[in-house]
Order: sequence, then structure tokens, then C-alpha cells
Amino acid sequence: MSKKPTSHLKKSEILQRFGTESKNPVALSNSIAKGNIAALSTAITLSESTLDHKQKLAQEILSNLDQTQKTTWRIGISGVPGVGKSTFIESFGNLLIEKGKKVAVLAVDPSSSLNKGSILGDKTRMEKLVQSDNAYIRPSPSSSNLGGVSVRTKDAITLCEAAGFDIIIIETVGVGQSETAVANLVDFFLLLKIPGAGDELQGIKRGILELCDTIVINKSDLGSGELAKRTFENSLHLLQLKEEFWVPSVHLVSSLKNEGLEEVYRQLVNYFQKSIENDNFIRKRESQNRQFLNQEFDQHLMALIQKDARVQEFQSQLQSGTLSLREVKILLKDLFSN
Repeated sequence: MSKKPTSHLKKSEILQRFGTESKNPVALSNSIAKGNIAALSTAITLSESTLDHKQKLAQEILSNLDQTQKTTWRIGISGVPGVGKSTFIESFGNLLIEKGKKVAVLAVDPSSSLNKGSILGDKTRMEKLVQSDNAYIRPSPSSSNLGGVSVRTKDAITLCEAAGFDIIIIETVGVGQSETAVANLVDFFLLLKIPGAGDELQGIKRGILELCDTIVINKSDLGSGELAKRTFENSLHLLQLKEEFWVPSVHLVSSLKNEGLEEVYRQLVNYFQKSIENDNFIRKRESQNRQFLNQEFDQHLMALIQKDARVQEFQSQLQSGTLSLREVKILLKDLFSN
């Protein structure tokens, strides 16, 4: 019996081949709850869109999902380019899977300045992890957001949790921009360093050190690891504790040789046990939800302002040189003060 030509297939049959029945929000929500990866990817793509109708569809999908508090681990990982973030995440992700966990990686890549698309492609650099049925890797363009954290990363976390993933890893661009964005998204913030880089002595790094819950010195097999470890430990002792129950520590790791990863895992287990016992886990999640509500409000308000015909006219006059920047500022202030 010959196969039916693709051109004769119904739309529903084609979609079914990709694991989703339709763009119906209820159907997609049900598929996500069953762990359907294609449905999960579709929903994340919709949430990342700037088109109003796709955003509305994404919000309907999220509304249909179980919104009860999840006890997943949300882990932020940052570090400068070249520190080995992808290699560490792949090695550590495989260890987590061996521990019986399902791992989702939201790898936020730098964006192309021309088309805003992802230019690094973490999926190509995590060849072993991407092959696991218990792993999901989602590269996402940073679109020039500070800290490399996409505006819709919070939605992607919620969707991955609804799909049954136990641990959500968020990898930031790590190019010196504000890392506060990712720290406000996660339960545990891990900072990757390499020995011999020299930045352990720069005061400008203090802000990032204050955010981290542990420091991992990667590529420690290259030498000078112990010296870097002692230097960072001394730096951490000078900082005020972020949380009373937790003292950040420094660990040596070689991701290529799978050395030191078990110790990092034990640190995570220890942290989450203490965080839950001290009710810090729930308080932090509640605080993050409030912050994102405010952020959503600000973004929605800004979108409304930018669509205002009078504001668009001011922009046109500014571009043509009819109005100066100072004049536009005064007009905007008068417009929204009334």
C-alpha cells in the first residue's frame, strides 16, 4: 500500500507528526502537561513573539496549566565567554540525569545585531546532553536584554516546569552586563570562573560576587586552581551574607574530566534543603513573582505609550530635526502629566 503524498495530508495530520494537534491553547496545554516536547517548544516560541495575537495565545496556554507552586530547582549560571559554560552545563546536566532528574537548559545566546537571532547555538555545543530523552535544551536570542535574559524567560521556566522538568538551568550571556536579571529568576546562582584570569582581584566584580551562591572554578586542571580558590574564598569573606543560612563556597571543577561535579551537586542539595527548612524557598519565589508583575506592568505601559499617535509624531519630528531632544522631553512630560 503506497503512502499518501504529503500534499494530500490534512493540516491536523501534519501537525500530529510533529507532536502537536493544533494551535488550540487547551490542546497545547494538555500536551505540555504530558511532557510533549514539540508542544513545549511551540508554546515557548509563541511566548517569545512580539506579535499581539501570539502573545495572547501564549498567555492562554499558561493560564490553562497547573499554576501551583513547583519545588523545582531553578539554577542560574553565568560567566564570561570562554569560561566553559556550555561544557560545564553539559557535564553537570548529564550528572543530574544520572541522579534521576529531568533537566531543561534555557541557554540565552548573544543576538545578531542584524536579525536579532541567536548566533552561538548551544545545542551544537552540548552534543551528548541534547541526545538524552531527559534533557531539553532551548537556545534563545538575548535580543539585547541586560544580562542576556530574555523578557519571556520567566514564561519559558513555567512551561518547562509544567512539562515535568525537575531542574531548570538558565545560562546567561555573561559579557559584563547586569546579572541581577537572572538572579531574580532563580533559586540558586552559580558563577563560573577560570584560574589565572586575574579578575578575582578587580573590585568591579564585587557586584556579581554579592549575587552568587557558589563559585565554580572551571578548567582547574590547567593549573593555578588552588590559588584562585583561596583568592575567591578570601573575597567572599569580605562580603555581607546574602542569606543568613548560607555561606557561599568555592569549588574546583574540570568539566572535560568530570572532576569536582559531585561536590557541586552536594552543595545544591545542601542549599535547597536549608532553603526549604528556613522558608526562604517560598519567600524568594513570592518576591520574584511580585517583581515580575511590576516588570510586566512597566512593559505593557511602555508599549501603550509607544503606540500613542502623539508620541509617534514627536519621534518623527525628532528624526527630521523639527524638534530637539530637550523639546521632545518637555512635550512628553506635559502630555503624560495631564
